[in-house]
Amino acid sequence: MRVVRFRKGSETPRLGIAEPDGPATVLELEQLDVPAVLRGERGVTGRTIEALDVETLELPPPYELLAPLVPPETWAAGVTYERSRDARVDESRVEARDVYSLVYDADRPELFLKDAAGRRTVGPGGTVGVRSDASWTVPEPELALVLDENGALLGATIGNDVTARDVEGANPLYLPQAKLFAAACALGPAIVIPEGWSQPFEIELRLLSSEGETIYEAKTSTASMHRSFEELASWVVRENPVPAGSVLLTGTGVVPPDEVALAPGQQVEIRIPGIGKLVNPVGAAADLLPAERSKTHVG
Repeated sequence: MRVVRFRKGSETPRLGIAEPDGPATVLELEQLDVPAVLRGERGVTGRTIEALDVETLELPPPYELLAPLVPPETWAAGVTYERSRDARVDESRVEARDVYSLVYDADRPELFLKDAAGRRTVGPGGTVGVRSDASWTVPEPELALVLDENGALLGATIGNDVTARDVEGANPLYLPQAKLFAAACALGPAIVIPEGWSQPFEIELRLLSSEGETIYEAKTSTASMHRSFEELASWVVRENPVPAGSVLLTGTGVVPPDEVALAPGQQVEIRIPGIGKLVNPVGAAADLLPAERSKTHVG
């Protein structure tokens, strides 16, 4: 079962469910609380909507598919795949390369706060941002876990942990600036409740040019992760008051080569069978700031 969140015009966002395979029919739910739905509270209203595509779950007008939830907090894990560890070591331009090798095998994982209250997160079709002061920003396709307040796994969705790799590579202390900026995270199109967590998730990435041509594509699998979902979740909530409905991005096993970088006009597609396909255009982060914010910067 897949849980989606949508809105009709200016109405209050609603939740719905759709089957992982088969007809792209979304059945509207009475419940508006995502963690409650994931725990089994699923009274239906009787209204159905036919999605335009079974994988993207794009809805016909006047409906709009939204991020499947607005996480109170979004956490992310780093260096959870060997490929990611090796890439971080190669990219580091200072004598701090050992930090990536050491954290890979350490008891304590790398964790960082990616977003809060959905301020930097977009849903399906939303534009992800690229920093103007970075020259190498990449998509990081990841499995995203929805947690309860105790760190239990409620569901999984697709996440894009957009990252300014050259900023992080210049100095690991720049990690927050490499990870937190306007529209630096995307979630969607749905949350799946798997029958169990032992089966790996296959993750596919495709980056398209403004002309629709494939620039880069790659695959990975959570079977290659160095740590379990449960281990990462337990560290997130350790002596930490994480609200129910928070999200944990579990790290990436896809590292684009140096010549592949996000740029406005491109499109990112991330597919995980059983969850769907998350599609996002790329734009300038400065253009994606809230309207009340100045688009100027210091320096």
